[in-house]
Amino acid sequence: MPLWLARQPLVLASKSDVRGKILGAAGLRFETRPAQIDERAVEAKAGASDAAAAASLLARAKADAVAASQPGRVVLGADQTLALGAERFSKPANRAAAIEQLRTLRGKTHALHSALALVRDGVELFSYADTARLTMRDVSDRFVDDYLDMAGDAALSSVGGYQLEGVGIHLFERVEGDYFTILGLPLLPLLAFLRQNKFVDG
Repeated sequence: MPLWLARQPLVLASKSDVRGKILGAAGLRFETRPAQIDERAVEAKAGASDAAAAASLLARAKADAVAASQPGRVVLGADQTLALGAERFSKPANRAAAIEQLRTLRGKTHALHSALALVRDGVELFSYADTARLTMRDVSDRFVDDYLDMAGDAALSSVGGYQLEGVGIHLFERVEGDYFTILGLPLLPLLAFLRQNKFVDG
């Protein structure tokens, strides 16, 4: 018996390969339809220092944008922001930006805020946000360069310039928080909602 019970698959309003892999590994039927939104404009509504609120606003904006063209479908929006104190980070545009981010984060503890929103026909069915805290080792400039050589372009696809699920784990000395929150999709609360509302078996 398949886990996914709904007639139509879930719609993932994200181009994130990691989120897609998480949903697929959990046995959920889904389609990917990346949202086209002005992320910087949405972030501005949260204020310069509220990274947690920005993650929630971005998740809802993505879900709303895709749901508008998918009547009757359940759409999942998700996003993640990184903050070092009051300083916010975005995905590095190139290797030089990744080097700068990693050098700024090393030896310090930063916060990853992950949020999700489920929307159908403009109505929010469920939302959730969570925060993890990660302490990066005080690595050398040489190690940063070596790490980026190993990680390749994957380092540019994640805020902070690292992916914890790969060789980026070597950057850290302590991780506090839910693993899926760190990956950018708080999975357990999402699955609990889907079970309670008969979208998945359980």
